[in-house]
Amino acid sequence: MASPAKKQDATSRARLSAVIKSARDIMRKDAGLNGDLDRLPLLSWLLFLRSFDALEAEREVFGEDPIIKPEYQWRAWADDETFTGAELLAFVNGKLLPELASMRSDVPGDPRNVLGQVFAGVQNRMLSGYLFRDLVNQIRGIDFNSSDDIHTMAFLYEDLLKQMRDAAGDSGEFYTPRPVIRFMVEQTFLKLGESIMDPACGTGGFLVEAYTELIPQATSRVLQQQLFNNIRGIEKKPLPFLLCMMNLTLHGIPSPKVLHANSLRVMIDEKGPGSQVDVILTNPPFGGEEEDSIAKSFPSGYQTRETAWLFLHAVIKKLKQGGRCAIVLPNGALFGEGIGAKIRKQLLEECDLHTVVRLPQGVFAPYTQIPANLLFFDKTSPTKETWFYEITPPEGSRGYAKTRPMRYEEFESTAAWWGGPERADRTENDRAWRVPIADLLASGFNLDLTNPNTIDNLLHRSPTELLAELIETEQEVLSLLTSLQKDVEDR
Repeated sequence: MASPAKKQDATSRARLSAVIKSARDIMRKDAGLNGDLDRLPLLSWLLFLRSFDALEAEREVFGEDPIIKPEYQWRAWADDETFTGAELLAFVNGKLLPELASMRSDVPGDPRNVLGQVFAGVQNRMLSGYLFRDLVNQIRGIDFNSSDDIHTMAFLYEDLLKQMRDAAGDSGEFYTPRPVIRFMVEQTFLKLGESIMDPACGTGGFLVEAYTELIPQATSRVLQQQLFNNIRGIEKKPLPFLLCMMNLTLHGIPSPKVLHANSLRVMIDEKGPGSQVDVILTNPPFGGEEEDSIAKSFPSGYQTRETAWLFLHAVIKKLKQGGRCAIVLPNGALFGEGIGAKIRKQLLEECDLHTVVRLPQGVFAPYTQIPANLLFFDKTSPTKETWFYEITPPEGSRGYAKTRPMRYEEFESTAAWWGGPERADRTENDRAWRVPIADLLASGFNLDLTNPNTIDNLLHRSPTELLAELIETEQEVLSLLTSLQKDVEDR
């Protein structure tokens, strides 16, 4: 027989699932919304306002002044069911959203700055004020004073984000699968009190996982507030920024420390030990190009438009001495000459690149088929040796796909081999091998190394597989040559 707690959880989830389904059905009827890429942002900022109103109510209990003017608070307009149609739309579009977007404060940590950032650029695309009223009424059914509702909404919201990511498959955004995030966070061995940053935080996957890992240890209000302040992110694009703020809020961070800005610009402008952090967890954009002004703000010799290399250079500088990093990089960033080789040299000289986990093709499907790697390094001392660990796809498969995603369980053998925080008693096997620094230097800082323990019998591979591999290699080479050509042209 199910326990009362489980019954309550199932009831809460069923009720809130019905609320979300009804909300999505209402939005589908409106002529102004096209697909989940329009619907989810609308749902997100309405949820954000609903949850913020619960925080306002809590402030009132402690005698604090409200952050939002009374006439714009959720309860003032959303709870009035007679307020609907064109009048409601005129209020939302002409008064509410401009008011929220204009909120600013010179006081660091003031929630007005969060509201101003979240609503900057937010537009309501719904055309029917009556459907908008129906949507608002659905969201009123969520109780943000209830920990059950908040916990369940966080779970449902992550599912909505996954659906939106699938809908955005061809938009060039490469979101990190949850199993990869969880593995990277676990192998970084986070400690309460450390500052943790994702400079390309997207919808907040790494930040949520880090927070979830540490919050059980924050057993007092002081420790909880310290953790809130130590979870930090930067996101350049407005839609992922909005979704990230909602994601963190639903998971229990009342005033997320996420900046809406170009993180490369922020990291290169911020100087000094005070701006550095203990841990960086990130999957920076790769295969893209940065604008000239950003690339030219980097030190001479490190100026390139390739975002993966720019992020790697900036992340090394952003880490405190003794800090740790786990970063996703594509195969193309691990080899080649020019600026890429110079940044890998910097990595090996300034940090201990202790582990490279090589992922099989398709882990980031459907966004890209480019094979990726997880690099783990400490900013403690120069690299003496690097361990490589190759994760292979399930038997009978050449890689992963949207319909066959990678599962967390497939990291279990890697985690067991890891050796804990001290990386103790590591041994070579058919997947793991050790490369001394002398070999890496002799190869021109090449980190794109093939598993020496794999017997790749070409005679047993089909022509289709061989052709696919050749095309993939040629595409990597072409991408590298294109990047080098642009660098030469820019000089």
